[in-house]
Amino acid sequence: MAVTRLKPFYDSEGNIKGYVDKYTGEQHGFPVIVGRKKRPYGNGWVMNSQEAMVAVAKDKDIKGETHRVLWFIGGILDFENWVQLSVTEIAKELDMHQPDVSKAMKKLENKGIILRGPKVGRSYAFMLNPEFGWKGDVANLNEYRKKREDEENKRKNQERYEKNLELVGLSKKDQLIMAIKEGKVDIEKFYDLLTEGEKNDNDQK
Repeated sequence: MAVTRLKPFYDSEGNIKGYVDKYTGEQHGFPVIVGRKKRPYGNGWVMNSQEAMVAVAKDKDIKGETHRVLWFIGGILDFENWVQLSVTEIAKELDMHQPDVSKAMKKLENKGIILRGPKVGRSYAFMLNPEFGWKGDVANLNEYRKKREDEENKRKNQERYEKNLELVGLSKKDQLIMAIKEGKVDIEKFYDLLTEGEKNDNDQK
């Protein structure tokens, strides 16, 4: 459409609302120029949990070389938080001794900051714990969290089931002792057990 066919049109208060085709009467809004979306941080960036960053900063067990390894891991993360470089390659990039990198990785794993993945060749793959940071689609992060939550609930249910199996083979007295130790004493149940115990004693007499 030629620009010469367009003229501005205004509302009742004199504010310009857009443009109208002089020949057809068709009204148009303001033209919008859409530019190419630029990456905010060059080749890549990750989302980070501020709470996790504070927790790491306050953890006195995480010192110099471990901090270096953690920052480097954050800088080389692939999508879905996977670390594609081996310990040997990380040591070479950071000009560190391989045993020191291995020690740092072990400490980060024990702290739950990085998670051990499947074995690839002779070594294991690693990923940054998504609760500390994430590289990838937010929808995938939510899906990962849901999966972890389901696995945690399944684990707790399994533990509860196994606990109940143990209790089945225990006498009521032993169940009471276990409940006292765990701080889960039900007063009414405690009274019922005492009453039942007295009744059994009287019956035996």
